[in-house]
Amino acid sequence: MKLKDKVAIVTGAASGMGKAIAIGYAAEGAKVVVSDLNESGAQAVVEEIKSSGGEAIAVKTNVADDSDINALFTATMTQYGKLDILVNNAGIMDGMEPVGELSDERWDKLFAVNTTAVMKTMRKAVNIYLEQGHGVIVNNISAGGLMGARAGAAYTASKHAVVGLTRNTGFMYAQNNIRCNGIAPGAVITNIASTMTNISEFGAGRQSLGLAINPRAGQPEEIAKLAIFLGSDDASFINGQVVTADGGWTAY
Repeated sequence: MKLKDKVAIVTGAASGMGKAIAIGYAAEGAKVVVSDLNESGAQAVVEEIKSSGGEAIAVKTNVADDSDINALFTATMTQYGKLDILVNNAGIMDGMEPVGELSDERWDKLFAVNTTAVMKTMRKAVNIYLEQGHGVIVNNISAGGLMGARAGAAYTASKHAVVGLTRNTGFMYAQNNIRCNGIAPGAVITNIASTMTNISEFGAGRQSLGLAINPRAGQPEEIAKLAIFLGSDDASFINGQVVTADGGWTAY
């Protein structure tokens, strides 16, 4: 078991890639804190983990709320007394708007969830890790963090920022036994489209030009396998990297 006796927080874990990561981590022996705004969905994931012999708790979390982030880490430390792995998976999409159509409200909301929340959870985790002497961060980012034609301006910028944050953090704490890496999934079958509203016809049209060269959509479990690897000691020499998992989409 690659993650035996590890304690892991997974945000956005009630569905999609987060759910697959939480279940995969538990199957590899981790005690998982299933964090999501959807409390009933998070609890359902916990029950699925427990039915397979794993250990997990659910914590309702709005990652854009400081008090919820604090409560998430307090619950984790109260229940398990430590944290070994933080997986930042929670995220929302924009409406494919180019910058000329972008509202302040959309920009602020995307950055609050996709970027600022990631920084704040990383900050909490790093300070725990510095005291413990070890720790791992895995940020589930997006091919939109590497490319300019996978979403609208706000989502693209928010994810590019997390790429920089991931690389900087890996570098800064490399001598403190703390690793920080990211995953850049391509098209994966999840429900993230449900967070999209007021879609820009122009932006969606431009973004769709790249869909013709996408070999296929991935499954959440395929991303979870990479998250398990990056969270485990198998990836002990991998730090400050963003690993693309897109079936070859960005290789064209």
